[in-house]
Amino acid sequence: MSEIEAARAALERGKNVVVVVPPAAECAGVVWDLLREPAVIVCADPAAAAEWAAAAPAAHPVHPVTGLARSTRLLKEGAAPIIAGAPKDLSALLSRAALKLGAAATLVLAWPETLPEPDSAALDTLLAEAGEARRVILTWNPRGIEALLERHAHRAPVVGTPPVDEEGRAARPVGPARYVVTATGRRDAAARAVLDALDPRHPYVWNGGPVAVPDTCDAVVATRLPTREEFAGLGQTATPVLLVTAAQLPYARALAEPCAPLRVANAADRAQDRAESLRAELGALIGETDLDGELALLAPLFDEFEPAEVAAALLARSRGPEPAGDAPAAPAAPGDARWTKIFVNVGKKDGVGAKDLVGALIREVKVDKADIGKIETRETFSTVLLAARAADRAVRGLSGISIRGRRVTARPDKFAAAEGNARATSR
Repeated sequence: MSEIEAARAALERGKNVVVVVPPAAECAGVVWDLLREPAVIVCADPAAAAEWAAAAPAAHPVHPVTGLARSTRLLKEGAAPIIAGAPKDLSALLSRAALKLGAAATLVLAWPETLPEPDSAALDTLLAEAGEARRVILTWNPRGIEALLERHAHRAPVVGTPPVDEEGRAARPVGPARYVVTATGRRDAAARAVLDALDPRHPYVWNGGPVAVPDTCDAVVATRLPTREEFAGLGQTATPVLLVTAAQLPYARALAEPCAPLRVANAADRAQDRAESLRAELGALIGETDLDGELALLAPLFDEFEPAEVAAALLARSRGPEPAGDAPAAPAAPGDARWTKIFVNVGKKDGVGAKDLVGALIREVKVDKADIGKIETRETFSTVLLAARAADRAVRGLSGISIRGRRVTARPDKFAAAEGNARATSR
């Protein structure tokens, strides 16, 4: 008679059963051979309940208790023959008279060693209310829950091999491993991150089933929790990397020694990469662009604030929503109807730079600084990009004033090329 058959027979005689299995719902396939409906699975938290629902076969659909209102309705309608939930949530369903543990045929206690300490009282209440329900207790370390087994599963037959040596002492770790803590639903992404970090030539990703590590393998990633025997097979050619949840870390550390974390790229690292890219972009902009006009605009702020603070404020503003007011956004493309380019007959040969033009527009013409766009200064003339609403006023206001001793003429940009060529020829 196999262990499963012996366990099933024990349950039929009213005895409880202990199953030794890694602490993951997807590893507890034996449960479905022993379970009889209606059934309740007691697990660590709502996330673990959802994992049970995901691992359940089609013949035994599991309702995870992640919301009390919906779970109450389903139980009262008889639409949830198997439920999985944390002790406090199941206790709440008991108090609402929705859950009737006395009528349950099977109570599965999933890895009580992983339950939070505050849940111990709620767990005792649930077990007391379970009445004659058959109990299947899942554990990866029976010695760690001896007191609970003595109270609720005395002399229960054991399915699986407890991690003890021939003398009954705790078995030593099998070998070294590294681990990455990740949510169950993110294991595929975590496996890719591990491969990116290790950059192996011949990786082996184990998703369960028979272990068949090639001799040429230089990296092993286990996306499921292995048994001790499976872990020994995985570690034949390379140190395995285990993808675990935080609750599974004690099991991993009992399985492997040393068991060290493996650092992989995370959201903070990706954010740092984006920051470095932005810094490189700004550095190139500083080295390749004439920023005289921008510096002239910001000069008053430098007297009041540190330049770094001004730069940080500008970066924050560029990432946030447009400020209130009627100032136009920067032109999306050349020829944007919201902006107009004007020609000014002074340039570098006159000793005129962008900051001189900005100063004249703000002080003499009273143009709002938000209406001033890109300024290009050439040898004999300059062009200024202005908000369309300010262009006519700028043309009228600049014409006739003097900048660096040179009398200014301004006009729309359609005359810029001809005027610049004529003036260059005359000189």
